[in-house]
Amino acid sequence: MGVHIFKRLPRLNRREALQQGLCGLGVSAGLPLIFGRAAQAMAEDETSGGVVNPERILVIVELDGGNDGLNTVVPYGDDAYYRHRPDIAIAAEDLRPIDNHFGFHPSLAGFERLYKDGKFALIHGCGYDNPILSHFAAMGFWHTGVPIAGEKLGWIGRLGDKLSPEGRENFIVNVAKQQSLAVRSRVHSPLVFDDPARFLRAGRYEQTPLLGTLTGTENSSQPTLKFLSGVASSALKSAKFVREAWATYSTPVNYGLELPISQDLRKVAALIDAGMPTRLFYVQYRNNDFDTHVHQVDLHARLLAYASDPIHGFVKDMDRIGRGDDVTMMVFTEFGRRVPENASGGTDHGTATPVYVVGNKVKGGQYGGPVSLTELDDGNLLYTTDYRRVYASVIGDWMGADADTVLKGHFESLRLFG
Repeated sequence: MGVHIFKRLPRLNRREALQQGLCGLGVSAGLPLIFGRAAQAMAEDETSGGVVNPERILVIVELDGGNDGLNTVVPYGDDAYYRHRPDIAIAAEDLRPIDNHFGFHPSLAGFERLYKDGKFALIHGCGYDNPILSHFAAMGFWHTGVPIAGEKLGWIGRLGDKLSPEGRENFIVNVAKQQSLAVRSRVHSPLVFDDPARFLRAGRYEQTPLLGTLTGTENSSQPTLKFLSGVASSALKSAKFVREAWATYSTPVNYGLELPISQDLRKVAALIDAGMPTRLFYVQYRNNDFDTHVHQVDLHARLLAYASDPIHGFVKDMDRIGRGDDVTMMVFTEFGRRVPENASGGTDHGTATPVYVVGNKVKGGQYGGPVSLTELDDGNLLYTTDYRRVYASVIGDWMGADADTVLKGHFESLRLFG
């Protein structure tokens, strides 16, 4: 465990090595934005002074690729669903019924248990005006919470800035290989990692002398060097914490198959259990997996099970460690799919989609108006709930921040919490 592994890759100049080194620490993306305040933040202890609802945590799970909401929460009570999808529709008798109109896909045993326990809010028809069908652009709108505006900061990053206007170490954690736009903050430097066991034990060999030079020079008379030293020291300390938390974490709770999403949610659980002062976690179900253009039926069934089981396991694990009342999770995708199936046994990029909010303090049930399967826009659903109402609910009602400021506009809360 004590051996540092560095890959011998093409040589970098000092500036490139610095950028790569700090990027490996998960801190480079926000450097220009946080420079003026981060040096002071590095010296702060991790107490809860000045932070709203310091015990509460928000976990975001992104289902990348555009999940088919109609085959996830199936409107089996509407004959139009079966007319539009003669080959890929889920038979009513196979569903996990929610009521006399909707049912969960048969793979969603975890969602069904959470719903029956009153811990699952299903928000119908989430979208926005003038929807776009590009993965990249649509995800950008969800990441920023400000459609078609060129916003450079993420909604989670802005929420972090509002919760704690002075930067705090490890306030935002992004479990991923690359930082999401959603967590980009003005004052916080998100901690970004993928494999806890190798966090800062692998990288370009030029990083070794660079980090050695930066670390331990906090008292330098040069402001830039002092700042960078603080960043490097903080990141190294955080990486050590992550590695040790993961190495010592174990749970009897079943998170489903050993897949990236179940592992990533275990990583979040390990950090919460270890007492990391993170308020905002961001986890991605990666690689456009939910982009089911062809042969959707079997693939989608697997994908839903792969997501549902770990989410149920995570909620159960939070109860096990005594943090169930402190944690809320929001699950979303960048868009739904078109209502009619395509000729390849799949579905194409669509618009409105359900969003799910899960946790002990959630008032379980259905929110927002169900979408119409007969009043369509060129085969696409018309949204019934502005997705920023969901954001406003978790920002204001759960985290206790000013949602209007974070979202740069007023969006009425859905009152999801008891």
